[in-house]
This record gives sequence, C-alpha cells and structure tokens, in this order.
Amino acid sequence: MEDDYEALPENSKLSDHMMAGACAGILEHALVYPFDSIKTRLQCIRPNHGIKFKGVIDGLYHIAMKEGMKHTLKGVGAVIIGAGPAHALYFASYEWVKKSFCCPSFGHLNSISYACAGAFATSLHDAIMTPADAIKQRLQMYQSPYRNSYQCFRRVLRNEGFPVLYRAYGAQLTMNLPYHSIYILIYEYGQNFSNPNRDYIPLAHIFSASVAAAISSFLTNPLDVCKTVLNTQDHCALSEWSDKNQKIHGIFASAKLIYRCEGVYGYFRGAYARMLYTIPGSAISWGVYEYFKHFLKSTNN
Repeated sequence: MEDDYEALPENSKLSDHMMAGACAGILEHALVYPFDSIKTRLQCIRPNHGIKFKGVIDGLYHIAMKEGMKHTLKGVGAVIIGAGPAHALYFASYEWVKKSFCCPSFGHLNSISYACAGAFATSLHDAIMTPADAIKQRLQMYQSPYRNSYQCFRRVLRNEGFPVLYRAYGAQLTMNLPYHSIYILIYEYGQNFSNPNRDYIPLAHIFSASVAAAISSFLTNPLDVCKTVLNTQDHCALSEWSDKNQKIHGIFASAKLIYRCEGVYGYFRGAYARMLYTIPGSAISWGVYEYFKHFLKSTNN
C-alpha cells in the first residue's frame, strides 16, 4: 500500500493537495451550477405566483423560456471565488487527518477516523463557502434585485451588515457535518469494495462518489431546505410566519416555519434536484482530485 498513488510522496507539499482540491471544487460547482439554481427555487416553500415548478426539467424549461438560460448561472461568480480556497482547505485537511489517524491495522476503526476527517475538513470548508452560498442563493431567487455577485455583496454589507452572510453558518454546519461524514464513510467503503488495492481507476472513484452523494444528499435534504430559507428569507413564507414580517434566525425557527407551511413534505422540496446536482458534482470533484493525486505522484516519481 505504500507505493499506491493515494499516498503522495513524503516530500510532497501541502500545496499539492490544495491545488488539486481547488481545481476539483471549481469544476464541480461550475459545471453543474444550473441544477443548483433549480434546487434553490424548488426549495422555496412559498414561491411567487406563476413560478411553481413541477420538477427539474420543468424548472429549466420555465427559466429558459421566460428568463433566459443565463439566469441559471446567476451567482456562479461567488461560488467560483469561494469554491477554490474552500475545497483547497477541505481536501488538504481531510488528507492530513486521514494520514495522521488512519492505520491499516485498525481495520473497521478507521471508519471513525474517516468521519472525523470529513467533519474537520467540513468546518474549514464551510467557513469560506457560507458567505458565498448566501450571495449566490439571493441571486438565484426569482426576480432577484441584484445584477451580479459583487453588487449583491456590497448591498448586503451596506444594508444588513457582514454578520448576515454567516446567518446560515450554523445550519450549514448542521447539514454538512453529517453530510460529509456520511459521504466520506460511504466513499471509503465504496473504494474498499470497487478498488481494494487503491489503484487509480477513474470508474471506481466515480462509482464511489456517485453512490455516496446520492445517499448523503437525500438524507440531509431537510437541513438543506432549512439553510435555503435562512439565506433567502422568503417573503411569501415570512408573511405566514409573523404579522411583523420578522426575520428567521436559526435552524429551529426555519424548520418550524417549513413544517407550518407545508408539513413533512416541505423538508424534501428539491431533493431530486439536489441529487442531480450532487451526484455529477461529486463525481467531477473527486474524479478530478484523484486524477491530480495520480498525476502528482507520477510526476514526483
């Protein structure tokens, strides 16, 4: 196992993992961003009249016909700017924790190390991506008043203050900690099943990443809906929440509002769109990351 590509040379730099992770993250978010836009709109628990989507395909068709396909890319700039450093930290910290605490002799106990590695990496990742998500989700909303990511960022800072960009940080961590812990566990077990020798086999990485993404994204979708409500502060839903049209603060208040408006169904709004976003996104992200590891290993050798 010491000579496989997954173990980069001892003299390899942390920047190698960070470069691989940054490239993987940017490609992941950019290539499947339209599905993310549809997911955000589907998760609005009280969409404006006339823009209710029956599903992902109907959503794409509606936006293409009434708004133009370019609107499925609104906010992508914020995500690209955030995804590079966020994924660089994610993959580098994940590899560091895994290398520090995993050992072949531990057997199934390594599962705990995998989960801890995923949780630690997620906390660093979300510290950067939470503001980017807040900006891009405001731009993804129907009839968003913002022209681009930069204008949205400036207006939020001027009118609401910087802390607003981290309003959903608790919800983001509450969602992503179990998401990435489940994801890492399934991904590593998938690798043990499809690629026990840990060779560079692209299809094995794509298979493991896709299965892990499908399961973890569906299980944590209720938390993602709560995060979307916190980020967008949907005015139509807020009118039912309070006569004063107050803001929603915290994941529990968000969950209560969703249940009051739509019951249990509301927690699974956009679940299919989220799976369509995360499955190819994860396959791209981990596929590119594993390729870079293989490339760097080959170059160093």
